[in-house]
Amino acid sequence: MSNQSKKQSFLGGAAILAAAVAIVKVIGFFYKIPLNNILGGAGKTYFDTAYKIYNFLLTFSTAGLPLAISKITSEAHAQGRENQKRKIFRTAIWLFFALGLIGSALMLARPQDLAVFLNNSLAAQAVQALAPAVFCVCLLACMRGYTQGQGNMAPTAVSQVLEALCKLGVGLPLAWYVLRIGLGEESVAAGAIVGVTAGTVISLLFLSLYLLTHRNRTLSQDTPDSSGAIIRRILVIGIPITLSNSAMSIINIVDTKIVMGRLQSGLHLGEEAAALLNGQYSMAMDMPNMVASFVYPVTMSLIPFAAAALARGDRSGAGRIISSAFRLIAILALPAGIGLCVLSTPIMRLVLPAQPEDALAAGPHLQLLGIALIFICIMILTNAILQTYGKEKLPILTVVIGGVVKVVMNYILVGNPDINIHGAPISTLCCYLVIAGLNLFFVWKYSPEKPRYLQIFAKPLAASLLMGAAAWASYGFLDRALEGSLSAYKANAIAVFGGILVGVIVYLVLVITMRILRAEDLKGVPHGGKVIRLLHLR
Repeated sequence: MSNQSKKQSFLGGAAILAAAVAIVKVIGFFYKIPLNNILGGAGKTYFDTAYKIYNFLLTFSTAGLPLAISKITSEAHAQGRENQKRKIFRTAIWLFFALGLIGSALMLARPQDLAVFLNNSLAAQAVQALAPAVFCVCLLACMRGYTQGQGNMAPTAVSQVLEALCKLGVGLPLAWYVLRIGLGEESVAAGAIVGVTAGTVISLLFLSLYLLTHRNRTLSQDTPDSSGAIIRRILVIGIPITLSNSAMSIINIVDTKIVMGRLQSGLHLGEEAAALLNGQYSMAMDMPNMVASFVYPVTMSLIPFAAAALARGDRSGAGRIISSAFRLIAILALPAGIGLCVLSTPIMRLVLPAQPEDALAAGPHLQLLGIALIFICIMILTNAILQTYGKEKLPILTVVIGGVVKVVMNYILVGNPDINIHGAPISTLCCYLVIAGLNLFFVWKYSPEKPRYLQIFAKPLAASLLMGAAAWASYGFLDRALEGSLSAYKANAIAVFGGILVGVIVYLVLVITMRILRAEDLKGVPHGGKVIRLLHLR
């Protein structure tokens, strides 16, 4: 295979995964928003507690080991060693079977202990409902690593979309049904969790069927390595990646424990009252998380070009690509963050019509988290850039430092009666501000061509502030104009969409007239050429 065709294959695979991520996040939007309305503040906390325990256990089994499988399978595939590939899969699947079994057994047998550890005993039912998913996802991770190692990203993409669709089609109706028959919020959260488990089961069945029907029966003469040698290689490659990726998962677990604990010990609240406050914060956090997830496809599209330029020794070319990536993220993240900030409470009222009290409480959280979104997006991009430069350990260091800041600030602020749960978004903002600031410094230090941050961010920031002012003023005008003529929810909805529309128009005009976006910024983005021609960019 020629280098060009390899590059096209790589970029094609990245595009498939990027498209899958985008589809999954859109499905996730239509899942999370109605789910928050069903769960309410306390139910949201029970759901999130179970999910964080689930993610913590999965980190150790799926964070690095599938990448190791993908790497050694890719090597065997390139060498035409079919017997080696088969032996890798047969060996790895048993390793993941054991890891999944242990994780599921722990959640199934000790749900109360895990929930109590996070100062949230009522989440035990949701923890137990999620237990089978750990086993399924471990097997899924092995299968995905194996197919990706052969350069085939489509099975992973399809399985991810199936998983998301099941969450929407099973979890949401089941949560609604459990609520309707009058069971408690902890049971409603468990019902929603069943959708996650069902998604992993269906996804596992799909990938199992795919592997059975796409088996390569070609005879091969190569002698595979021993099972022990294969396991040692998987562990040597995968354990360091697992340890590095587990930092944020551990921090999130500790953070949840501290927030719930300080609300109860520091403010003397009951467990249900603490869960309600924490759930309102979690509802607000969903919005920046959903927006930030769309940054990943952008980095997946742009960063390979920078890596290729560095491999060719084209330092100035790599610098231009990195600067373009920064401009593109600035153009997307700054208006999104400022928009969420200025329309925080109206947006929460829009997406939580069934939980008006939770919406009003979550609005001030989103005001701070909108600004945090900007630094989350910068963190995602700078992590990818540092990895491109071969500085994989630096993002681990900065995440740990930011995580420590978050944990310490939450302990101090959340336990203060004058601040209480409002300390959680403050600490989140400071956490990502620290990580982004450190990452920007290291990117500047190790970049062959130093990025000019002032030039990159100044114009998008000015345009975003003007956009925010226009959106806020338009919302206020429409809300007052519609007052009394429509229901409060309809008036708010029309005013929000009107404010967003005015903000988008103002921002697009400013981006073009201030020449913030350049033609070179879109060359590496799918369909970027059409945008260049449409906007007459140079």
